[in-house]
Amino acid sequence: MKVLLVSTSEQSGGGAIAAYRLANALSLTNDVEVKLLVRDGKCPDVAGMGFVRPVGNKLPKFLERLCILPHVGFSRKRLWQVDTARMGIDITRTPEFREADVVHLHWVNQGMLSLDGIRRILQSGKRVIWTLHDEWPYLGVCHYRGDCKAERCYPCPLYSGHTPLTTLQRKRDMFRRWHPTFVGCSQWITDQARRALPQERVVHINNCIPSVLFSPSDVQQARRSLSLPPDKRLLLFCSQKVTDERKGISYLAEALNLFDKDELQLVVVGKDSEKIPLPDGIKVHRLGSVGERDMPLIYNAADAFVTPSLQDNLPNTIAEAMSCGTPCVGFNVGGIPEMIDHCRNGYVARYRDAADLAAGIRYVLSHDLRKAAHEKAKAAYDMLGIAQQYIQLYNEKS
Repeated sequence: MKVLLVSTSEQSGGGAIAAYRLANALSLTNDVEVKLLVRDGKCPDVAGMGFVRPVGNKLPKFLERLCILPHVGFSRKRLWQVDTARMGIDITRTPEFREADVVHLHWVNQGMLSLDGIRRILQSGKRVIWTLHDEWPYLGVCHYRGDCKAERCYPCPLYSGHTPLTTLQRKRDMFRRWHPTFVGCSQWITDQARRALPQERVVHINNCIPSVLFSPSDVQQARRSLSLPPDKRLLLFCSQKVTDERKGISYLAEALNLFDKDELQLVVVGKDSEKIPLPDGIKVHRLGSVGERDMPLIYNAADAFVTPSLQDNLPNTIAEAMSCGTPCVGFNVGGIPEMIDHCRNGYVARYRDAADLAAGIRYVLSHDLRKAAHEKAKAAYDMLGIAQQYIQLYNEKS
């Protein structure tokens, strides 16, 4: 069986990383011949990655962003919260698509696939699977609903005009006609999709984590390698862009205000870490943006990983940290409470409650949860186990 995975990128963003890891897991089996079609390749020789194939260019992305700007009040923040899918790349013209038995869509926004392109994929007659890395596939133009109560995406608080409504209608019309199978990588988003698309099939399969890379190692050796203090309590926070409000850095700052300056130190990984407002007196180690292969060392060096995210699906960072045996603290939102078993391998804090977030940090720092965290991750995110679940889904009749 020939399977084509489709993603905007193979490395940039949680959905892209998840798609790449799944492609890698599938390539280790004898059941499928897998290829991953991407527009944005971060590897030096993306065409030489074995299963990764490049397609198209970024022109549709820039043109679409330009068209979106007036409808979001020229707000840079809103610009990246929405996607109209008016422009994209026609992958049905590629040999990879023509040869595929199954087409597996992942995160395909920002000019990768247009609605017309998605329609062409669906009407090709091929088996189509779509993994939900956020809520965009079943909403209008936004990636997360958040607190929005607008019926049928109108009026949209992010985007002016009728485009959110018409985009939603076009998606629903396509799904009713061709019925792709959706996969939620958390039970939370699976349930959300089932409510939004009651006539469609939605199943739940976790993302996978490469345990050969993310595994427990000696804490003190990790700290020596990173020049981190050997005798301090170290709390880790990381994000692709740490200033993203959705990642909840303000709640972390508020929680840290409840600690004495000598109780713990903070390790921050991600872009713009110097811009985040943190309490005076808290020692901060800013490591900047790092590659995937450097992260296991950082996770192992930390006593706990905190993710005060306000919107999230199934964060790779939590699964990675737990795979390294690092207990996690996060809010009760999205798929986070599925990943963290409260007070067993981490702490699930009340949503937007900085005091409870601080209580959670204190809890995990005062209990030995490393073995429990590792065992949970080992059971839930095994690469070959996840690959076999997808292979079974590929083999089902549509």
